[in-house]
Amino acid sequence: MRGNDAVLVIDETGVIKDLVSLADAGDNVESYKGILSPGFINCHCHLELSHMKSLIPEQTGLVDFVFHVITQRHFPDAEILEHITRAEDEMLQNGIVAVGDICNNTLTIPQKQLQRLAYYNFIEVSGWLPALAEQRFQRSFGYYQEFKNLNACNPRSLSPHAPYSVSEELWHLLQPHFNNKTITIHNQETAFEDELFEKGSGGFSRMYEIMQLDTSFFKPTGKTSLQSYYSQLSNARQVLLVHNTFTKEPDLLFAKSQAIANRQTLFHCLCINANRYIENSIPPVQLLRDCDCTIVVGTDSLASNHSLNILAELQSITKYFPQVPLNELLRWATLNGAKALQMEDELGSFAKGKRPGVVLLEGSDGKIDEATTVRRIL
Repeated sequence: MRGNDAVLVIDETGVIKDLVSLADAGDNVESYKGILSPGFINCHCHLELSHMKSLIPEQTGLVDFVFHVITQRHFPDAEILEHITRAEDEMLQNGIVAVGDICNNTLTIPQKQLQRLAYYNFIEVSGWLPALAEQRFQRSFGYYQEFKNLNACNPRSLSPHAPYSVSEELWHLLQPHFNNKTITIHNQETAFEDELFEKGSGGFSRMYEIMQLDTSFFKPTGKTSLQSYYSQLSNARQVLLVHNTFTKEPDLLFAKSQAIANRQTLFHCLCINANRYIENSIPPVQLLRDCDCTIVVGTDSLASNHSLNILAELQSITKYFPQVPLNELLRWATLNGAKALQMEDELGSFAKGKRPGVVLLEGSDGKIDEATTVRRIL
């Protein structure tokens, strides 16, 4: 809103008709105490892992967390579907209107067909062994085709899981499918990631040994992870780097220069509560701001978080970085997120013709803190 005298005019379907002064609003004006905001955009979620809430201990570190997910995610489909429904209910209640969702199977399709939330479905592709690249690609491409049947409000892309889980051969298979898409990747979520690419050592070497993977083919690049793989994303229209917990300034500047050269829009997604859950670390928020990065917000999964609540993410960011102003936080959680998911024509701001949803932040008193609550209005 633009002040206490501004009135948001919305029709019965939730479409923004106008933003007018109180004097011009006429009758039937509803008044709320708090801050009205467009609905929140959750740019990074794993809805399919909702059944794993509280299953993995906190602060295991990323290597052991990934191993737990791989080995413990298999539950009966009916149980998984029930938890998917509950998780979507939670996001709706918490004022979320759109989700960038990571998909390693098709179990979320029945829920998404209800069209209660808008989704950008990132069909995740992984495969570290070169010999399995074609097999892994074809499996994910099959999922990609099945997601094609969802409506136009649910775009999709084939996206690499992480630098440490995608072989050069698999990158080559993916690249032709990046055109005009938002491509996401887990980026520098642990210090081990850079160590792998710089020296060929670190925690991921232990993970490969546990998983009995022959990594003799891999040759360290002598560069950080991001500087080793970013050129593989040159065909993408937009790039969404997720976590960035251990990203340093040279990498941020490198990625920005590459995005400019590729005529891409680059986004950095914060999932601070998942970073605390897995590694007991926090992302370099002030560094991202200093480097003028375009920031968005995600929740990660219920396997790595206690809730799917964007407000809870903003509260944690404020706790560690109180210098971030409220309007900036809300932009990260709304318009920036809508742009990252290519949904800004419909969501993210109170502009005429959009249908962005409306949430009310109460108890905020001009800032977001532990006393702030969120209530969905539309």
